[in-house]
Amino acid sequence: MIKWEEASVIEIPKDVKVGLSGTMLSMTFGNKKLEKKFADNYVRLLVEDNKIKIVKSKNNSRERGIVGTWASEISNMVKGLKEGFQYEMKIDYSHFPMRVSVKGKTVVIENFFGERSPRTAEIVGETQVSVKGDRLFLNGPSKKDVGETAANIERATIIKGFDPRVFQDGIYLISKGE
Repeated sequence: MIKWEEASVIEIPKDVKVGLSGTMLSMTFGNKKLEKKFADNYVRLLVEDNKIKIVKSKNNSRERGIVGTWASEISNMVKGLKEGFQYEMKIDYSHFPMRVSVKGKTVVIENFFGERSPRTAEIVGETQVSVKGDRLFLNGPSKKDVGETAANIERATIIKGFDPRVFQDGIYLISKGE
């Protein structure tokens, strides 16, 4: 018989609905919903009232690491549903003015470094992207999706074969308003 010991307890606000189906944890607040799979042989989740308990059957560094990671991910899910995550990016160019627009689930970057064909970056998940002047604002309930969208936009404006200290054109992350 496996003995499960309690490793961590995360308090969930009363207005956030939590459901656990197998290894899939789902949280709902208003019209926002986040789902994430938490699967491991030696670490499990238990939902009781407004608490999520993380229990483990082994006590070694791997399981302690998983417990800490899961606790952080669950608290980020709650924070994302209640407040959301906002990143701010700056459009930076020296000679060729870039035009940035949002079309569906992609960010289109035109006239980057004088190129004729536009560059595109994918918007991940429920992330909202808005362009105001030389700033891009990324908002969303999932920290992972907002961060991945910011990385996609930054990666789309990499200039290969040029010295990045001299050629600094691009779109760069300037603030994580968490």
